[in-house]
Amino acid sequence: MILYTTKVSYVKQKSKKKKIKKQLKKACVPLPFCYNTTMKLLTTNTKLEKNIKLNYQSWGIHLSPANKSGFNVCKWASLGCKAACLDTSGMGNFSNVQAARIKKTRLFFEDKIAFLTQLKREITNAVKLAKKKELKPSFRFNLTSDIPWENVKLDGKSMMEYFPEVQFMDYTKSPERMSKFLAGELPANYHLTFSRSEEAKNQKLAKGFLSSGGNVAMVFRKLLPETFMGYKVINGDETDLRFLDGKGVIVGLVEKGLAKKDETGFVIEPATT
Repeated sequence: MILYTTKVSYVKQKSKKKKIKKQLKKACVPLPFCYNTTMKLLTTNTKLEKNIKLNYQSWGIHLSPANKSGFNVCKWASLGCKAACLDTSGMGNFSNVQAARIKKTRLFFEDKIAFLTQLKREITNAVKLAKKKELKPSFRFNLTSDIPWENVKLDGKSMMEYFPEVQFMDYTKSPERMSKFLAGELPANYHLTFSRSEEAKNQKLAKGFLSSGGNVAMVFRKLLPETFMGYKVINGDETDLRFLDGKGVIVGLVEKGLAKKDETGFVIEPATT
């Protein structure tokens, strides 16, 4: 009888724990401490999966862009960039995916230590997985954001410093970040490509970075030209491995999703090429 009572008590406790866990999951949006019980920070997408053809397995982080989460993660975004954002393309069109991206973004700002601790653990596991498959790991943290990850540190070290043998890359509209990259002031394993927008100031900066050996991503309408502004245009849609592009080239991207409706000048029209 005593054994039976103990067994019933154990079953009740187990059932209660499951119930509490479900309640925590439902309450997770406003509570930073429970974010990492329901989601992973690293993800992949169609573009990153193309990297397999060159023996790279790649992961990235989809945060909620601009200030959709209540926190601005795209400080340098133009109106055209915001309107053409790929945040709602593919899986991003689903409400649960949007909710997950908002959760990640809130966790990043509200409990950075928890975010980075989990990120470090996920990178460690991802690197092991890639090596097991005899692939090279690479990471792009700003899939839908423009955060200066070189300044985001856990115990005084950035993720690039924790994993010096791993390649990281991002696009940015930050002139300061791009200038530091070209000056060799960022971690050696962190590659940046500048992103062109419809703004005159941005386009002037883009020309300067190209002349200094930097690469600039540009979105074109329907087809990519062979050259633009006197610089070679490479196909940036084939893979997302920008650190293999060489120097002083334009990374051409054909417009997708909402960018097909762009009228701001963010998408470069055929007549101007």
